[in-house]
Amino acid sequence: MEIIIFTCDAIILSQPHKVMVNLDHEKYVIVDSMDQWDIIDLSFSGTRLCLVAGSVVVWVVSTLMERRAEREKCKREHGYVSEADENTPLVGRDMNGYHTNGHASSPGANGSTHGASTSESSHAMVDEDAGFYRPEKLPHTTWFEYLRGYSIFFPYMWPSKKLRLQLVVLLCFLLLVLQRVVNILVPYQIGVVTDQLTAGEKAGPVAAIKSQMPWTSLGLLIMYKLLQGPSGLLGSWRSMLWIPVSQHAYRALTTSAFEHVHSLSLDFHLGKRTGEVLSALNKGASVNSFLEQVTFQVFPMIVDLFLAITYFYIRFNALYAVIVCIVTFYYLLLTIRLASKTADQRRAMSNADREEEAVKNDSIISYETVKYFNAEEFEFKRYRQAIKNFQKAEAEVTWSISLMNMYQSLVFMTGMLAAVMWGAYQVTKGQREVGDFVSLMTYLGQLQGPLNFFGTFYRTVQQAMISGERLLELFKQRPTVVDRPGVPPLSSCNGHLEFSKVKFAYDKRKPALRNLTFECQPGTTTALVGESGGGKSTLFRLLYRYFNCQSGNIRVDGQNVRDVTIDSVRRFIGVVPQDTILFNDTLMYNLKYANQSATDEDVIAACQAASIHDKIMTFPDKYYTKVGERGLRLSGGEKQRVAIARTLLKNPKIIMLDEATSALDSHTEQQIQSRLAAIGRGRTMLIIA
Repeated sequence: MEIIIFTCDAIILSQPHKVMVNLDHEKYVIVDSMDQWDIIDLSFSGTRLCLVAGSVVVWVVSTLMERRAEREKCKREHGYVSEADENTPLVGRDMNGYHTNGHASSPGANGSTHGASTSESSHAMVDEDAGFYRPEKLPHTTWFEYLRGYSIFFPYMWPSKKLRLQLVVLLCFLLLVLQRVVNILVPYQIGVVTDQLTAGEKAGPVAAIKSQMPWTSLGLLIMYKLLQGPSGLLGSWRSMLWIPVSQHAYRALTTSAFEHVHSLSLDFHLGKRTGEVLSALNKGASVNSFLEQVTFQVFPMIVDLFLAITYFYIRFNALYAVIVCIVTFYYLLLTIRLASKTADQRRAMSNADREEEAVKNDSIISYETVKYFNAEEFEFKRYRQAIKNFQKAEAEVTWSISLMNMYQSLVFMTGMLAAVMWGAYQVTKGQREVGDFVSLMTYLGQLQGPLNFFGTFYRTVQQAMISGERLLELFKQRPTVVDRPGVPPLSSCNGHLEFSKVKFAYDKRKPALRNLTFECQPGTTTALVGESGGGKSTLFRLLYRYFNCQSGNIRVDGQNVRDVTIDSVRRFIGVVPQDTILFNDTLMYNLKYANQSATDEDVIAACQAASIHDKIMTFPDKYYTKVGERGLRLSGGEKQRVAIARTLLKNPKIIMLDEATSALDSHTEQQIQSRLAAIGRGRTMLIIA
């Protein structure tokens, strides 16, 4: 802006230009060249430009020196230079191409998880980086970093594959343009109506006034008012047309976030805090609201401000345009400065809100544990304290908002006072008509709307962006076990397993498996017997590709599991875990979950093989009995037998039973064991005992 001011001053003052010589009557004379006052004026513009340029140079130099000092400090303390603060983008890599668990996802955070060697990337991220917790330190993020980070959400907002919705978006933008035109026409038409009415009054007689009733002008004014504003016809049409676009954006964003969480590796889910993740997933509406407000409220508001300045310059004169410029600049500057100071307060309030949600969710999920230890009062106190923390942060934000509103009103009313006083002065001097003054008042009042909205919007958007930070952080999480580019699927499986010198550690300081080597021929049963914590379940996790081994190889039918897709390997493997989790639905739903195309006869046959059919038939609703949250209405033994039946319905070539009979009584355990031969016929079985 300073460059523009200096350039315009130099162009105008170097040519013949007008100079006001009488303030009362606005008389001007033409000056052919610059006089001493013009030189002083140009010197001031040049001085301001030099000061701004010098400030930029000082800021750049100081920033580079600070970064250099940080690099040196990091090098002294850790022996290496960290580039994370300088070069790491707010969002990691893009969302292209790599597949894990059947969903689109990005490469692993280490960059080497999809390469030929994964020994560096598999080093026990469970304890270090897997947890999804609220940050203790409040991050300070600039608008540029916000936009760079939130750009990951933009592809979800644009309906790139739906031509009809794209046409709707274009139509909505056309309505926005019409709304801007109407905003200019309304105060202009008010001035026209006022001039016509006052012209009749100057004529004198009442009959003359009646004969000059401005029906056409009044009709146009009513029509413009009917079209004006977000609740007018144009705004209402735009809102109705935007509904399918908004729903598409929300659906795309929330489903992508849901799919992304499912695509993350086991290390994330072992360390996550469920309440925190659920709270983050619920912030899709905030992100959608933020992007919609930027599109249909911020952009039009900026256009309105530029149109206002142009309108005042053309309709009145440069002095009014300067007043509007000053008011707009200081209003926006004040809003941004004060709102940025309250950003930490808003982030603290958002964190306190998420903590309240997390405490509530975690406590309800752990209902039985609370009852086992008579900890109801402790949970009540914990939840009350979380609410108090939120309300304290909320009060600080409300106080800051009220203070900012006072300052905003003071700035705007000061500028409005100057414009109105000058306009009234010109009317009393006969330099302007009353209609001009009414138009001025109307447009100033109309201008207050976008400015007030900017203050409200800035706070709203800031809150939406801070609320969406956790969803953004969730998108930044990357799976540590992914398919390498171009690997083929495992097309068939006979069940031949080979473990060759397998080494793995959750924590590199404590190995879980070292040089494990064994082979399972197709159709055989292999028992893994050992003490608790000896690595038996870890072996299952490696075969199921929850983790990659640090060294050695695991082969299925001679193919390294890393050389085929994860999803294809898992299709041939059935798992009966130690702790069976069922959906809060019917038994039939949970059983068919393994194979949605299975018939009722297939389900009954699998349940008979797992010795659970007779028990199910004793239930009042039989196979349509509700199992409750996580299957808690069933006993441990019943859940395990349902899990065995569900695995049989998947019809895998490899079955892994992780102490699948540990919760059964001795009679049922003998029944299951006696049927293992029939269950495992034609399948390779691995049994942890």
